[in-house]
Amino acid sequence: MWSAYQRFYQVEIPDDVTDATWERMQWGRVHGLGARDSTGRLIGFVHYLFHEDTWSKEPACYLQDLYVDPEFRGTGCGRELIQAVARAASSAGANSPYWLTHETNALARRLYDRLAKNHGFIQYVYVDASR
Repeated sequence: MWSAYQRFYQVEIPDDVTDATWERMQWGRVHGLGARDSTGRLIGFVHYLFHEDTWSKEPACYLQDLYVDPEFRGTGCGRELIQAVARAASSAGANSPYWLTHETNALARRLYDRLAKNHGFIQYVYVDASR
């Protein structure tokens, strides 16, 4: 499923980065939840983390990765995963989760527009020409 997520976003995350992510999850620095169908098959996952926030005294909750098997999109799986992260954030005393998605991710954005507020921020990533 992690590979399918990467294909969806047209990225290739190196194996050593994936290994480091799983290690951070083991130590509780990154959190993950999975959704399963009635047979126990994994049909979706979410990764999230907490970090310091300069706009609040409470920690921020960043929902970094969310993926639902295409066969199960539109079934409420994505909503349940987001709501589970929101519950985890509340339990941890953190602010409500925030996340990014690609502007072309229309199906997911329909869900996000019902669950969350888009505050209009645009993401920029610094490109270091010396690298």
